[in-house]
Amino acid sequence: MQAFTRNTMQGSESGNDRRGNTMRRVVWGVAAFLLLLPLVAMQFSSEVNWNGSDFAVMGFMLLTACCTYEFAVWLSSNIAYRAAFGIALVASFILVWLNLAIGIIGDENNPPNLMFAGVLAVGFIGAMIARFRPRGMSRAMVATAYSQALVGVIAVAANWGYEAAALGIFFCAMWLTSAVLFHKAASQHGQTLSSPHSR
Repeated sequence: MQAFTRNTMQGSESGNDRRGNTMRRVVWGVAAFLLLLPLVAMQFSSEVNWNGSDFAVMGFMLLTACCTYEFAVWLSSNIAYRAAFGIALVASFILVWLNLAIGIIGDENNPPNLMFAGVLAVGFIGAMIARFRPRGMSRAMVATAYSQALVGVIAVAANWGYEAAALGIFFCAMWLTSAVLFHKAASQHGQTLSSPHSR
């Protein structure tokens, strides 16, 4: 891959790297906190009753999210790019967890909830097509927001309740925020990613 621009490799990079390294510690720290939180809550409330499989699924999801964020760090030192990637990951994580835990349309076993997998697929396929370049990633996030909104419209039209539409507003805001940050990264540093071999 080529570099964003020479500016990425010069004075501004050291500041970005320091902030980026701090953010990486925060990401892993929050993941550990989220995994331990149910264990602590179980000591004080009988309403929280996780078993081994619950912790395994949560741990796998958190590990996947953190490793994916490390991939974003490897791709670019640009703070806006990393923030955009992080917001998209948080949105994806919450969307998956809500569907696995309680379901958004009905309960977690309700087949219409599979539409949300389609929302994530739009984002993933868009990222692959964009080859993780910021301008293409911005478009992919916009497409993901449209897909999220479409699921909400379908749910309301099919009289499946308004939860999908209400939550869709929240998720659309996250996808679009990610898109804006990717666009900012593209505007700052061009359309290509920094080469990990040159850093």
